[in-house]
Amino acid sequence: MVASVVSLASSFIAVTSPSYSSSFLSKLRSAPSLRLSFTVSPLCSRRGRHMAHTIARATLGLTQISPAFEAPKLTFATKEIDVTEWKGDLLAVGVTEKDLAKDQNLKFENPILKKLDSHLGGVLAEVSTEEDFTGKSGQSTVVRLPGLGSKRVGLFGLGQSATSTAAFKGLGEAAAAAAKTAQASDIAIVLASSEGVSEKSCTASAIASGAVLGIYEDNRYKSESKKPALKSVDILGLGTGPELEKKLKYAQDVASGIIFGKELVNSPANVLTPGKLAEEASNIASLCSDVLSAKILNEEQCKDLKMGSYLAVAAASANPPHFIHLTYKPPGGPAKLKLALVGKGLTFDSGGYNIKTGPGCSIELMKFDMGGSAAVLGAAKAIGQIKPSGVEVHFIVAACENMISGTGMRPGDIVTASNGKTIEVNNTDAEGRLTLADALVYACNQGVDKIVDLATLTGACIVALGPSIAGVFTPSDDLAKEVFAASEISGEKFWRMPMEESYWETMKSGVADMVNTGGRQGGAISAALFLKQFVDEKVQWMHIDMAGPVWSDKKRAATGFAVSTLVEWVLKNSS
Repeated sequence: MVASVVSLASSFIAVTSPSYSSSFLSKLRSAPSLRLSFTVSPLCSRRGRHMAHTIARATLGLTQISPAFEAPKLTFATKEIDVTEWKGDLLAVGVTEKDLAKDQNLKFENPILKKLDSHLGGVLAEVSTEEDFTGKSGQSTVVRLPGLGSKRVGLFGLGQSATSTAAFKGLGEAAAAAAKTAQASDIAIVLASSEGVSEKSCTASAIASGAVLGIYEDNRYKSESKKPALKSVDILGLGTGPELEKKLKYAQDVASGIIFGKELVNSPANVLTPGKLAEEASNIASLCSDVLSAKILNEEQCKDLKMGSYLAVAAASANPPHFIHLTYKPPGGPAKLKLALVGKGLTFDSGGYNIKTGPGCSIELMKFDMGGSAAVLGAAKAIGQIKPSGVEVHFIVAACENMISGTGMRPGDIVTASNGKTIEVNNTDAEGRLTLADALVYACNQGVDKIVDLATLTGACIVALGPSIAGVFTPSDDLAKEVFAASEISGEKFWRMPMEESYWETMKSGVADMVNTGGRQGGAISAALFLKQFVDEKVQWMHIDMAGPVWSDKKRAATGFAVSTLVEWVLKNSS
């Protein structure tokens, strides 16, 4: 990633490992009751390098999963009952600003709030007035009510109206957060009104996904952590039956992938080496072996494929590169369409000889420079469980580290990618695109119809779009429509950026086919134009620069960004 960055960021498959030591990631077991259960050796060609690798690993703290870590388990149920009859620790009511309208007697006009408030002796109307609770998005108020069916009743603001996936997912997250604070073991979530809810099953799915993500905390590397008490979540008033259960199972699978992606990005570079990332990818394939297979290429195999661009980045590290290729093949027949998801996989980025220095360089956060690969592998995990038909998917990651040593890539070096194009390296901190170059050529060679690549590629994209929105670059209007339609369902934010061909002038070299970075102006665009040089013209291709939304500065943790959108996009392409 180019070093002109201000706080950059890179980015449920049933894992049944008998112990934490076999995999550092949290695990999940699926069950018919929809219980969500979180329990969540490198090849080397040269002896000297193997010794360096051993020494490096031996002096890096030997970080292990905390023995106190125990992931939460959640069970979901859908019910059609009167809210006043529900009994439990916390009843969470999602309300819009309109729902809080009161009559001349200061009583709620909304039927559900009116009935609930009457049952509670008017306390909700009183509290909403005293605390100036207006139902704005992000607002909440919780009242303890000893002696009644619900120990606590909370109002959670949804804004002027609640029609988006993000709003309902936010409700689930807020209710789960309140449950953590209150140490509640069982909660119910209900909407004060279903106005604007077009598909109740999708709404319930979004609420469930939010609750799972809201209760989850990545405490794997903490010596002590408080265990959440929440065990069950009832979703009221949105229907029951097989179709709804199917949607809740889908929410479980997608949340599985999001959490997996978060844990990959959160893991420090002394734990998540390129070899460990490849191991985790192989674990996914093993656990969904009916539909997923894994191929991990070592350094020598990558040399045979002439991946000079990728291997140049990896050359300085004591931890050898691992090229990851998972393949999903649908059950019950051949695929009509082949897709590829390609993720940038820099498990640590020092910047190389153009080392990241000075305020705002964020070198301490460069473990997240594999956020693109986390999104791709998180999607693989979810898709391996969902098992969509009619589509074959290739998940590709060129995993390595960008370090400094006497064997490392130098500014001014010329490297040759696997399609024969030569690149003059004028900045070793523009390394991600060098690894993606060979990964994109490899993806095209699989005979795919469409490619989406994801990378924490440029600080320029954060400057343009801020920390919450990913930049989308594609010459294909049809592919853009597909991905943006998927993002409408996932609730994640993307913005299409121009592919201004005239900017390619800044990428020209006097001694090679191109340089690896142009000027500061339009840096995200020129980076996308660089990647385009390694994609077959017959293949529909999109580049997503997710440097901003993959990391939350507020939570100081990964977001799991793009997993949900990728899964939705694959499903839209399935039959």
